[in-house]
Amino acid sequence: MTLIVLSAGNSTRFGYEVKKQWIRIGNKPLWQFVADKINEFFDFKKTIITANPKEVRLYEKSSDYTIIPGDKERQLSLKNALEYVNTEYVMVTDVARACVPKEVVLNLLNNPADCTVPFLKPVDTIVYENKTIDREKVKLIQTPQLSRTEILKKALNTDKLFTDERAAIEALGGEIKYIPGSKLSKKITYFEDLDLPCLTPPKKVFLTGNGYDTHAFEKNKKMILGGVEIDSDYGLKAHSDGDVVIHSLIDALLGAAGFGDIGEFFPDTDEKYKNASSVKLLEEIISTLNSTGYEIINADISIIAEKPKLKKYKTKIQRNLSNILKAPVNVKATTNEKMGFIGRGEGIAVISNANLTYKDWHEHYNSRK
Repeated sequence: MTLIVLSAGNSTRFGYEVKKQWIRIGNKPLWQFVADKINEFFDFKKTIITANPKEVRLYEKSSDYTIIPGDKERQLSLKNALEYVNTEYVMVTDVARACVPKEVVLNLLNNPADCTVPFLKPVDTIVYENKTIDREKVKLIQTPQLSRTEILKKALNTDKLFTDERAAIEALGGEIKYIPGSKLSKKITYFEDLDLPCLTPPKKVFLTGNGYDTHAFEKNKKMILGGVEIDSDYGLKAHSDGDVVIHSLIDALLGAAGFGDIGEFFPDTDEKYKNASSVKLLEEIISTLNSTGYEIINADISIIAEKPKLKKYKTKIQRNLSNILKAPVNVKATTNEKMGFIGRGEGIAVISNANLTYKDWHEHYNSRK
């Protein structure tokens, strides 16, 4: 049996700076929480998670599950995932169904068909095109759904888009079996939907990362440190603008998040980043951290250089970076006491430390009640 968790959406309706799939439940992002929770109910042979193509590496950093690129459309993401499925049955769920109870999962597994579907009966009067219809004939469909893999693959081999597996298999003429769903399987669409009992607040943690970078001097190039232009007749040799301060800071931020290093995001073999503004690169990293559930607490930076003299620039660099990070930044400058390549005046090195925490969606939720 294979489990697929669809998690590639852009979370546009959620209405929060953190993407829905990245809010922290305890210390886990929602996508991992959902996959782990369902795996506690049954020993799946394989678990596949679809992710935004730009975030696949980030998922892989913290999970042993099979992570594959998703698509803008749910159905296309599912088709991508099905290429990795070789079991007779596949269970498909959405990351937005965070609190599916064990009894629903086991009931699905105990009632196999071409497609087995949990549903709820509506309790309110239903009006369709200004006419009241018999609510006893209406089903509110939920996920996860259990499908026969080969039939599901065949049903999705079309340009027509379906909202769920049931609709695709039904259009093919497959057998559909319905089982009772659960109110706990409520779909999280808007931020206000985070009122489910299984969604615990993020843990209060301090995540620390460090970064180190060094660049040699290069004549006839502008010197930029921390986004501030330095009065000098030489700059720093690099694929980008050579801002060694920001490069070190980016590595510290990524280290705190567990997201790797600057080269994984901006490889120096990519012409797109030739002479790129390091401030723009930093802003992109900050945007990634914000959308994946992190909040920057502070940063501390040590610039090690024999030249140029930076005393009059430290405060400017500090203020500039603090404005970009929207967090306190401390900048120190020292020499290497004439030792090594720095002491010989051949280049600059920078050591940075940064602290992050999880964005507290739970506190924000309570403040909006």
